[in-house]
Amino acid sequence: MKKTRICELAGIEYPIIQGGMTWVANAELAAAVSNAGALGIISANAGAPYNADMKEHLRAQIKRARSLTDKPFGVNIPLVYPDSPKFVDVVIEEGIPVVTTSAGNPQLYTPRLKEAGVKVFQVVASVRHARKAESVGVDAVIAEGYEAGGHNGPDELTTFVLVPQMADAVSIPVVAAGGIADARGLVAAFALGAEAVQMGTAFVATHECVAHPTYKQAIVDANDVGSVITARKLGPARIVKGELAFKILQMEAEGASAEELEAFIGPGRARLGSLEGDLVEGEGYCGAIAGLIKQIVSAAEVVERVVGGVPSVLGRLDLA
Repeated sequence: MKKTRICELAGIEYPIIQGGMTWVANAELAAAVSNAGALGIISANAGAPYNADMKEHLRAQIKRARSLTDKPFGVNIPLVYPDSPKFVDVVIEEGIPVVTTSAGNPQLYTPRLKEAGVKVFQVVASVRHARKAESVGVDAVIAEGYEAGGHNGPDELTTFVLVPQMADAVSIPVVAAGGIADARGLVAAFALGAEAVQMGTAFVATHECVAHPTYKQAIVDANDVGSVITARKLGPARIVKGELAFKILQMEAEGASAEELEAFIGPGRARLGSLEGDLVEGEGYCGAIAGLIKQIVSAAEVVERVVGGVPSVLGRLDLA
């Protein structure tokens, strides 16, 4: 497979990035993805126990990943997290080559990270934010469409319409994210102007991921309408359809305010669903692509399926 600018920036063989899924993007998963030739990403809070020292937890995750791979891997830093400055410190101290940043202004830490030699890929959901990210020096933007699991941008732009507009608007590489789980998604993303893809939900349903088995199985069992966007007033999040999702949707239909939604959802439901497997009271972030995920496999199998399927997809194309 031809190497792209993303491959060169991250030092990887294949233009595939594993999403930095909160609570579940653990060291074992990141190392397995990187060993397969893609870019594994660690989430700072992956598998963290209650009341953990998050800075030292991240450092321990990095050391664990290094014991499992000699390939490059990165760290995801949500910019709105109170501990983000500490995570930046750890990334620099540990010599991490790539970070993906999200949910905030990239101006905050990009200059310091770049000065330390760290490549910065910012998750964005609009052309305006892509241009802003480019202006402050990020190395690439991750165009995340509304199909993606977890928290999304408010404008409900899909990956299919977002990627080509973003590719036309900036000169730095664009990574397509949201609704991608196989070789067809990779080829489509490249046709739209992307130079890599980021996948999250497909990597949750892997043996190496620390996610609870109930959560993984919910992804496998989901069909094309198995996920739903909730809490638009608060900040839209795509989660597995279930009891909690219906409660939130009912509150929204009855006119609940953002403050009421925030009070109901609270800070711990994502951990409850992801790590403890309680999908009645907890959230399970899930992309709309879940209907394509039929079984729990290894992270290497996910990468191999995407890369290995490209020749077949290209061979079926006859656009002359």
